Amino acid sequence: MVRGKIEIKKIENVTSRQVTFSKRRSGLFKKAHELSVLCDAQVAAMIFSQKGRLYEFASSDIRNTIKRYAEYKREYFVAETHPIEQYVQGLKKEMVTMVKKIEVLEVHNRKMMGQSLASCSVKELQEIATDREKPSYC
Repeated sequence: MVRGKIEIKKIENVTSRQVTFSKRRSGLFKKAHELSVLCDAQVAAMIFSQKGRLYEFASSDIRNTIKRYAEYKREYFVAETHPIEQYVQGLKKEMVTMVKKIEVLEVHNRKMMGQSLASCSVKELQEIATDREKPSYC
């Protein structure tokens, strides 16, 4: 006998939904148990019902499984965010370089405007004078 496919949608009848939940929960836990025995895998499953009741299955201590999961996820997210941190560090270095360039340009601009010329050498003053004589197209 072949079972027909069912449409996956919420079961509207409350009683039918509860019966289906109980049967499928049992089936899921049975499969989890089979997986743990056949493959020597550490398996844990947690289900919260519509009313908030907790149902759980674990092939070993569920706390250890959850702890292991949390450690794995932490390592995964740290490895995943590492390129982002490198990108941010690169942006910070670029920002420092740009700030230095802006400072140099501001000093040069002040000198071109005739300010802070006392600290200039004769050669710098000649370069400023030559730069002022060039036509500006701005």
